[in-house]
Amino acid sequence: MRIGVVVHGPNIIDSGYALKLINLLDEYGDVTARLGGTMGRTAVIDASLENIINIRKKLVPSDSLKIFHDDDVDMIFLLNYGKSDVTGQVFGYKVYNHYADKIDDNRIPVIQIERPGEKDGSIIQWNGNSELTGELSQRLNLNLITPKEVYDNHIRQDNVCDNQTHRIVHGVSPNENIMVNSVVIGKTNSDKLILIAKDDVIVDIVGGTLKSHGVEKLGEVDLENAIIKTGLLRKSKVSPRILKREENDNFEVAFLDHAGEDVYKFRHCDVVITIGDDTTLISSDILYRFDIPIIGITDGDLDKVVEDGFKAKNSIIFEVESGFDDVCGQAIEMKLFGDNHISSDFSDMGQLEEKIVGIIKDIKCKYKINYID
Repeated sequence: MRIGVVVHGPNIIDSGYALKLINLLDEYGDVTARLGGTMGRTAVIDASLENIINIRKKLVPSDSLKIFHDDDVDMIFLLNYGKSDVTGQVFGYKVYNHYADKIDDNRIPVIQIERPGEKDGSIIQWNGNSELTGELSQRLNLNLITPKEVYDNHIRQDNVCDNQTHRIVHGVSPNENIMVNSVVIGKTNSDKLILIAKDDVIVDIVGGTLKSHGVEKLGEVDLENAIIKTGLLRKSKVSPRILKREENDNFEVAFLDHAGEDVYKFRHCDVVITIGDDTTLISSDILYRFDIPIIGITDGDLDKVVEDGFKAKNSIIFEVESGFDDVCGQAIEMKLFGDNHISSDFSDMGQLEEKIVGIIKDIKCKYKINYID
């Protein structure tokens, strides 16, 4: 039997259960595993699992499921370790339905293993019928949950009305960051959260407060299909694994305005310029694994999205006046990069720093520089 395994998120990897479950499923057939999502990449690297879990492509979980479907495997497993049983089950529901919309037939069983090792851990067979589901629920001591139970308990109340889209976000706690497509757009103040969009722009939050700067940066969004996360992207205290990177013939510089999870595509560069506090925090933490320094443009408006923010040696952090990080970022992009996000026009870090200092001075905002030794 050929088994496809989609691993989602850092928690299932950091807990050790991703490898345990892959080894367990290996008793039933020939297992191939790949990542679904992006934040799990650093966890795979830190755990030295890149030869077991394929992380070469940036894929949303439903696309990873579809790859196994197109490869005609006999069974697909989705491994996840959500913040709560509610968030995990709702995540599985949305992933499975996005996947089902992309395929012509639904004959390959899709089984989710959620929060293994927890009292509220569960196993959900989203389609088909397999005796293996019951056997695994006993071996792993997981609750058997049906798709109907997930829908009735958590999904039924989501709605669209009055030209507005309402998206209920499940399993939240007060004082958590709200990230939509990798952009922080607000903070919760309740355990009930509803995002409201009108004409594809988020206009209100029930159970939280909007961050107008974040909403502006996010722009138009398909709220029904957006990737929404609350709290820390990765909770575990980790020891980062540093990978050796190849030396470039030229000094290559990349520019990243937001969505730090996209920084993996710049892992061959010598330095990455990052705009915004959260983008800088996420990007520097990822690039630390590849020994790539960053030049971060921040204004001190930090929303903590990872537990630790590692920075490679020789990184430089510019802290500008409040609200000027985007202004400086736009000027840097226009004057140094134009339509490209990678440049080989600089000889070294010193020349690049000098250019950025000149741009910030032209804008006439106050700034200070922090050097990472």
